[in-house]
Amino acid sequence: MEMREPAEVAEELVAARHPEAVAAFLGGSATTSRRTPYSDLDVVVLLAGERDPSRDNLRCGPWPVEMFVHTEVSWRWFVEKEIARRQSPLLSMCAEGVVLVNRDGTGARLRDEALQLLSAGPPRATRGELEDRRYALTDLLDDLAGCATAGERLFIVTEIARRLGEFVLLRTGAWLGGGKWLARRADEVWPGFSARLEGEVRAALADRDSGLVALADEVLAPSGGRLWEGYRRSGYPGPVGPASHTGP
Repeated sequence: MEMREPAEVAEELVAARHPEAVAAFLGGSATTSRRTPYSDLDVVVLLAGERDPSRDNLRCGPWPVEMFVHTEVSWRWFVEKEIARRQSPLLSMCAEGVVLVNRDGTGARLRDEALQLLSAGPPRATRGELEDRRYALTDLLDDLAGCATAGERLFIVTEIARRLGEFVLLRTGAWLGGGKWLARRADEVWPGFSARLEGEVRAALADRDSGLVALADEVLAPSGGRLWEGYRRSGYPGPVGPASHTGP
């Protein structure tokens, strides 16, 4: 049986479950050339009035679906929180996805607003935040140098990899991402970064860590390099807290 277009499926699903929707969007990989047999349909629905936001996971034929239902009030609340974390899937889905419902122009208006916010970029990392992350990476690199077991090496190396990707994005003022989106966004600001990192991670897991260490130093250099001696924090951390130590 021929697979139906994801936008057609998503539009029918919104009409069936939320015929009162004033706006709806289909985002994620399903609308791009990166679509795979495992891609799901990320659907954002905006309703009028007051109601609690919800997230529902369901299946529509062969398609797994994640449906995020909001009002404008809850949409703005979530967007504000995501921007503060420098990672906003909700903005991306609305700005870069397909408009499914555009009642009275609401869909187009919210898409334009999402595009403006996404284009403006996330809050710039403060000097203190970069210092916290430099310190955390320095600590991990020291742990790697003294690592004696394969199990510990696995977690140290993969944690270094994740933090290096995030550091590249933070120091360039780019949006953060998780999983595949961390790789994609890092490659946007440093072409080929994820492939190079993957190669160095494989080598480091085989006890050849000089390349990963060199890449880490290259990533850290524009922000002052490693940081250990002289690093100091006092008082209670904020809601997110510093990158903190990497111990228990």
